[in-house]
Amino acid sequence: MTPTTVPARRSLLIRGAGLVATTALPAWLAPALAQGQSLRPTPRQTEGPYYPVALPADTDFDLLRSGTLAYGKGRPAWVTGTVTDTRGTPLAGGEIEIWQCDQDGHYHHPGDGGRADPAFQGFGKVTLGRDGSYRFRTLRPAPYSGRTPHIHVKVRLDGQELLTTQFYVLGEPGNARDFLWRQLDEAGQAALTRPFVAGPDGDRAEYAVVVQA
Repeated sequence: MTPTTVPARRSLLIRGAGLVATTALPAWLAPALAQGQSLRPTPRQTEGPYYPVALPADTDFDLLRSGTLAYGKGRPAWVTGTVTDTRGTPLAGGEIEIWQCDQDGHYHHPGDGGRADPAFQGFGKVTLGRDGSYRFRTLRPAPYSGRTPHIHVKVRLDGQELLTTQFYVLGEPGNARDFLWRQLDEAGQAALTRPFVAGPDGDRAEYAVVVQA
């Protein structure tokens, strides 16, 4: 399954103050644009050691299905949001990738010993909509030794990497002990740490990503 996408061409990155789609932004970002302020770029964080050596055959938005296999552990979650530049212009046609460990804390990576559950896709990539929107169906992130629950994120446009960072879960007790989360200032923690709210088909979390494009 693949959500509706648009071609990844720089020409689709709509420029011009009159076309800035502020309605695509979450409520907590809109006031800054209304006051004529630039949005603060999303903080960068390390890629970590487990970015896929080779991308899996299945790389769509649904990480809870890998080919014909369905993953049943943990709590399903919808991770959604928008990607814009600092003026609030949607990064239409860009790509966003996520990757994360399974419920038992294992990645699809040779450095993790091949212990990841084959039913968990572990990596997903989608093309951003005209409004900069994205969505993934995945697992509420799980902790493992030394790390609080998190999701790795990468944003590209026309093959150029614009941002690598990590998403966190609001209220996780491990956040305060996590060395990467603690490196963020208060504004950075707020940008990358969002609530996972229970819904009828899984938790829901929304992350607004701002890049220097």
